[in-house]
Amino acid sequence: MVDHQTFRERQQSVTLDGIVDEPVQINYTDVGSGTPIMLLHGIPTWSYLYQSVIPELEEEYRVIAPDLLGYGWSDQRDQFDRSLHVQANMVLRLMDELGLEQVNLVAHDIAGGVGLNLALNRPERINKLVFSNIVAYDSWPIEAMLKMGHPSRKNDSLEELESFLTSAYKDMFIQQDQLTDTFLKGIMAPYLHEEGQLSLVRNASALNTNETTSLTPKLPNIEHPVLLLWGAKDTFQPVATAERLIKELPNSTLVRYEQASHWVPQEVPKEFSAEIKQFI
Repeated sequence: MVDHQTFRERQQSVTLDGIVDEPVQINYTDVGSGTPIMLLHGIPTWSYLYQSVIPELEEEYRVIAPDLLGYGWSDQRDQFDRSLHVQANMVLRLMDELGLEQVNLVAHDIAGGVGLNLALNRPERINKLVFSNIVAYDSWPIEAMLKMGHPSRKNDSLEELESFLTSAYKDMFIQQDQLTDTFLKGIMAPYLHEEGQLSLVRNASALNTNETTSLTPKLPNIEHPVLLLWGAKDTFQPVATAERLIKELPNSTLVRYEQASHWVPQEVPKEFSAEIKQFI
């Protein structure tokens, strides 16, 4: 398992305009060659969520894994919009910067809302979609993130934040052997400093269920092939959400992981990667 310092050292950085009012820095991994696959993480993670998946994919594909705006080691400055439609715009600008006309998109958690947005509003930029325990309908934000997004949380100590995040992961890992000290330390690292803590609070405060409920009546218009890879023991984004999605997305398939919870890319990375390869 690669540690977060090594993972970060491999990242590249680019300054993009046209996303919010001022140019922003986006950090991303770009490895391998061939058919492009973009991996998008959710909250409260960063692209390190895919540290076990990237090696499985990079031998056959070009793998791009950005940190969303305000997340990971991308721009964490205060006072800019972090909503899902802004994140979708960031993905498009990064694709433009990298010369990518179209990608296969793998999305986890809130990034699923980004993927749905792109599939509906810029369908020509997406080839196939892989959704893993994503937000949809009114399934989010969960109570813990509502609490995290309250402005008063910026006054918590870093020790309190670390305890909160540690519990969030430990409580939702079925495959406990995959929740190593290296992974746990790495997934929290961007947020355990003053600017990172405030950025995480702002990220949580930007979560808005209207961004997916407004898409609900349009879901049958998504014609892309969609693969749902779902941890069935998830109480954050339950498998009932996936079962509803396969009824409303006309070209979709569901694979359930009965011994996985919310953090599927880390809990069952080999199985997760193998399904993506077969699908793409």
